[in-house]
Order: sequence, then structure tokens, then C-alpha cells
Amino acid sequence: MSTSRRTGPPGPVTKADIERKLRTVAGGVEESIASRRQKIIAGGIAAAVLLLLISFILGRRVGKSKSAVIEVRRY
Repeated sequence: MSTSRRTGPPGPVTKADIERKLRTVAGGVEESIASRRQKIIAGGIAAAVLLLLISFILGRRVGKSKSAVIEVRRY
């Protein structure tokens, strides 16, 4: 015995109903992003600096192991 209940407005769903619902959902998301914007930017900058530092260190390490030692003599 399964009965289904509709929880929305009676009748067909219109384009205006969908737009209204999407605007309320999007508004909540925009507010939460706006309140966290500084933290998101700071986290992105920190991640970029960390990635740059790791690539620099790994590049130096690989460069030392693959580079030839050249001895220059002047007479």
C-alpha cells in the first residue's frame, strides 16, 4: 500500500514556479559564498604558493642529479 503525496502547489508546474524556486536557492548560495570570499581567496593563494614552492624544490633536486660536473682549467 503505497500512496504518493504531492508536496507542491496543486496543478501543473509553470516556468514562473521553477524560476522562483531557482532564485531562492541561488540567493542562498550567493550569500554563503559572499560571506566566505576572503577565506576562499586566502586559501587559493596559499595553495598556489605551496604548489610553486614544491615545484621549485623538486626542480632543483632533479637538476642536481641530472646535471654534469664540468671542470674548467685555465693555464
